Amino acid sequence: MSRPTSPIYKTRNWPAYNKSLKQRGSLTIWFDPEMIWEAKPTGKRGRQPTYSDAAIQICLSMKVLFGMALRQTTGFIESLLDLIGLDWSVPDFSTLSRRQKVLDVSIPYRGSLGPLHLLIDSTGIKVEGEGEWHARKHGGRKRRIWRKVHLGIDEETLEIRAVEFTSSDIGDAPMLPGLLDQIPPDQEIGSVTADGAYDTRKCHDAIADRGAAAIIPPRRNAKPWKPTSVGAVARNEAIRASKYLGRTLWQKWSDYHRRSRAETKMHCMKLLGQRLMARDPNRQVAELQVRVAVLNGFTALGIPVTQTQG
Repeated sequence: MSRPTSPIYKTRNWPAYNKSLKQRGSLTIWFDPEMIWEAKPTGKRGRQPTYSDAAIQICLSMKVLFGMALRQTTGFIESLLDLIGLDWSVPDFSTLSRRQKVLDVSIPYRGSLGPLHLLIDSTGIKVEGEGEWHARKHGGRKRRIWRKVHLGIDEETLEIRAVEFTSSDIGDAPMLPGLLDQIPPDQEIGSVTADGAYDTRKCHDAIADRGAAAIIPPRRNAKPWKPTSVGAVARNEAIRASKYLGRTLWQKWSDYHRRSRAETKMHCMKLLGQRLMARDPNRQVAELQVRVAVLNGFTALGIPVTQTQG
């Protein structure tokens, strides 16, 4: 059997996509002078916050975009306000660090026009330890610590709709029900695509409870389950289809290969930094959520529309 020829893709909306790539570096996209900078009274006893959550998130977004430390972020925001002509006060680095721990990050998304086709995957991100080259060449002097990021991505808009942050010893499959819970109940889910690591009863049952189709390849030694639930029946059908068609044809027939878009989004997240700068777990969650908000902002500006040639 000869190897199939790789398709050639051409971008159909290059002028608009080129413009969106330029806008990603524009400060006017990320900073809105009309935003609410000062915090509203909380109505609770004690000292009231000076800055709103939106102001703190803007500062942390600039930190993520340009790879700065907290003190450099403060200086950057001060110079930006001077250029705009606003006499707003700027949170210092200790305020940013303290508020980052309890920040409720707002993650924007546009949403799909029809049913949501969710792509599930996970990746690791470094927290502490030497780089890959140093560890291979000289050996790691410190223990290398990393965390796992679990993402749910909209297949149509390529926006991140669900995110979970766990330690490295947590598996992929136990996090899928939590990712689905982040999707509003009134949002219709058409399908959930994931790799073979999610081929478990809890995952299939959670997908079936949302009325979605599970596009998960059965494992090589998969055996049919007792048809005691809707998820088990759907999984048994996938086993029969993959054995009848073969795994390659089943993946093509079920559009399983669109899961590669999740891999692309993982790569985009690591382009914002190969490691997390925060050390506290709560601050790490906020830093990761700010990255997700920035990536969704990139996607909202424009994505390429490609078409195969020949």
